[in-house]
Amino acid sequence: MSTRATMRALQQTSFNGPRDLRLINDAPLPGPGPGEVLIRVTAAGVNFVDIAQARGTFAGGPQPPYLAGIEGAGEVTAAGEGVTGLKPGDHVIGVGITGGAFAEYMVLPAAAAVPVPPGWTDEQALGMVVNWPTALAALKPLGRVKAGQTVLIHAAAGATGQAAVKMAKHYGATVIATASPDKHEVVRALGADHVVDSRAAGLAAEVLRLTGGAGADLVLESVGGATLDASLAATKRVTGRVVVYGLAGGEAAITNWELVYTHQIHVIGLNIGILIQAAPQIFGEVMGEMLGLLAAGVLGPGRPTLYELAEGPKALAELEARATVGKLALLP
Repeated sequence: MSTRATMRALQQTSFNGPRDLRLINDAPLPGPGPGEVLIRVTAAGVNFVDIAQARGTFAGGPQPPYLAGIEGAGEVTAAGEGVTGLKPGDHVIGVGITGGAFAEYMVLPAAAAVPVPPGWTDEQALGMVVNWPTALAALKPLGRVKAGQTVLIHAAAGATGQAAVKMAKHYGATVIATASPDKHEVVRALGADHVVDSRAAGLAAEVLRLTGGAGADLVLESVGGATLDASLAATKRVTGRVVVYGLAGGEAAITNWELVYTHQIHVIGLNIGILIQAAPQIFGEVMGEMLGLLAAGVLGPGRPTLYELAEGPKALAELEARATVGKLALLP
């Protein structure tokens, strides 16, 4: 390991969003505490959580100035006290919700560091600990997807949406996906049965038409804003489920009056970080299922769009504007 005490990193200096992300050359090099590993970051995933933290809208998020980035993959260079099963030279991917992934080195909890699958590069594993478990938790333990059901997947061209489309098809569902028109071909290639313009005014009516008036059995809702209203209206009455796991398009409100008189449906909130903390047994089941999907070839090595570390503000701004397809990665 390098003997220098500092490293390059991206520091978020305000709550004004990605434009106030600064490249610094003198960030202190972290050290692993008990139960932690230090990794030399070779690839960091860019996520909507990073944007929420940069805007100060992530509950309990770090206060600026802080080192940004929650998802890092790379090589273990040191292990803290009490760490078993991981040693220097191992390649892992993990999440540090307090940040630090957009840097040359980061500390991860050893228990949450997942080995990079054999034969994969580190950047190909990005998504394994954030996007894929989120999609899978929304579909399976929370969404209770079954063969023959119809699933509406919003933001289907994004990293989480793409994984959700592949998994939902594997489970035998009919998939209605939403994406902007320039991304429709990408989503069709993943196996979606129908692709709808995500910003069209008649979204709910189109889903009802495609389902013979019944509505979707399950909706994966990550957009929020006006799209949430369309999602609720497009869901099957009484038995339909809407799993809300993101709000890229802004906040939305639903009233008790609407639930009683307009939308008689199940609305379920999902935050993968809280799921890991509050229901580790369910998260363990999700990860076990995910490894099965990897073994079956349903999920394979990712092909993220790569940016240099200095391009971090640009990558986050493009994600925030929803101008990207699939996973984005920074290379320290």
